[in-house]
Amino acid sequence: MKIEQIYTGCLAQGAYYIESAGEAVIIDPLREVEPYLQKAEKNGAKIKYVLETHFHADFVSGHLDLSKKTGAPIVYGPNAQPSFDFYSAKDGEELTVGNVTIKVLHTPGHTMESTSYLLRDEKGNDAALFSGDTLFIGDVGRPDLAQKVKAELTQDMLAGHLYDSLRNKIMPLADDIIVYPAHGAGSACGKNMSKETSDTLGHQKKTNYALRPDMTKEEFIREVTTGLVAPPAYFPLNVMMNIQGYDSIDKVLERGHHALSPAAFETAANETGALILDTRDPQTFAKSFIPNSINIGIDGNFAPWVGTLIPDIRQQLLLVTDEGREDEVIVRLARVGYDHTIGYLKGGFPAWEKAGLETDAIPTITADELAAKMEQGPVAILDVRKKSEYLSEHVIDAENAPLDFINESSAGLDKEKTWYVHCAGGYRSMIFNSILRARGYHHLIDVKGGFKAIKESGKFKVTDYVCPTTLL
Repeated sequence: MKIEQIYTGCLAQGAYYIESAGEAVIIDPLREVEPYLQKAEKNGAKIKYVLETHFHADFVSGHLDLSKKTGAPIVYGPNAQPSFDFYSAKDGEELTVGNVTIKVLHTPGHTMESTSYLLRDEKGNDAALFSGDTLFIGDVGRPDLAQKVKAELTQDMLAGHLYDSLRNKIMPLADDIIVYPAHGAGSACGKNMSKETSDTLGHQKKTNYALRPDMTKEEFIREVTTGLVAPPAYFPLNVMMNIQGYDSIDKVLERGHHALSPAAFETAANETGALILDTRDPQTFAKSFIPNSINIGIDGNFAPWVGTLIPDIRQQLLLVTDEGREDEVIVRLARVGYDHTIGYLKGGFPAWEKAGLETDAIPTITADELAAKMEQGPVAILDVRKKSEYLSEHVIDAENAPLDFINESSAGLDKEKTWYVHCAGGYRSMIFNSILRARGYHHLIDVKGGFKAIKESGKFKVTDYVCPTTLL
């Protein structure tokens, strides 16, 4: 028996490859399915099932393409009603894969179709639990997402189901079972997950707040629903894609892989409603970029920020990337449902400069330079980190304008005022600055290195306040 966790850091997502005696299953595959196909072929295994723990909100699953290319049925637990052919597994049903079995455990709460899969080894011993978004390491799935799709499902109702699922289906299992969740730290599908991506169930029973044995249902509902922030706007849109279907990733790549000369790129930008998305390093972008383009660096939490800040997944996109990374960007956009890339700048930004076309820039400043300015008089500092980060520690007198809610955050900002903008390390502040510059804010200055550099300089007065856990 072989178990492999295929973890994608930028989405904090875990897919799983399980193999026994020449047969394999994939649990919660990502949109691009070629790696799973290659792995099975290399091992001489046939993919027998594509198992889904639930209708994912934070990414578009690769279940349809994987099933089409392998002939393996897509399996959901009870209550799932997608718009395509699938196998509806019953609660308690066992699926055979080579010499092992996988028991279906219906565990509603995160969503009503949420299902966990209990793997039993060749000897029939319970070995691992693939818990989807029902149980995370250090947390449980948030119970407010399904109501975005079905209004009659209140978060308290879902939290009640989650309590029952955990107590009746998962907590009675043996302590030595390994828990493999669908997400880890950084995912918006929970409140405060551990950075660990697996653990024993026994350790979780001791350390996970939601598994306290003396916890009443009322206490559980209160604790699980306290401190939830609004999910990214793309979540319900991804859910509907996973339920209703979508274009093949091959078609998305074909549509997006149009190399445009600088002149053709400029024409496309002027004659369509396409958004210019520049995925280069933030500091490289700051030095020179195409006017009105938005910077979301490919080497950060790219897909979640795209999903948070570009509200329409049908938005046409024109890409500026580092040469050779065009397909990577198109795929990572498709992971969260942004399938409408219509082309990219051939030769990258150097080709645009060589053509002599108009450019823009965002001024930057080091933490030491900012400290020197503060000695000369008051300056306006804008901290675009999350509210919880800001409350934990921030520069005295700095204003908080979280990037997560940029429309509300920027509503009261004076366009004629000079703002010195920082985040934790420089990634989010450049996103914020690029978006506002495209909206006509021309007095924003980026602080290199963000709050980390500010603290390391030792030249700023900062608060020393512990953030309430309800704001995490």
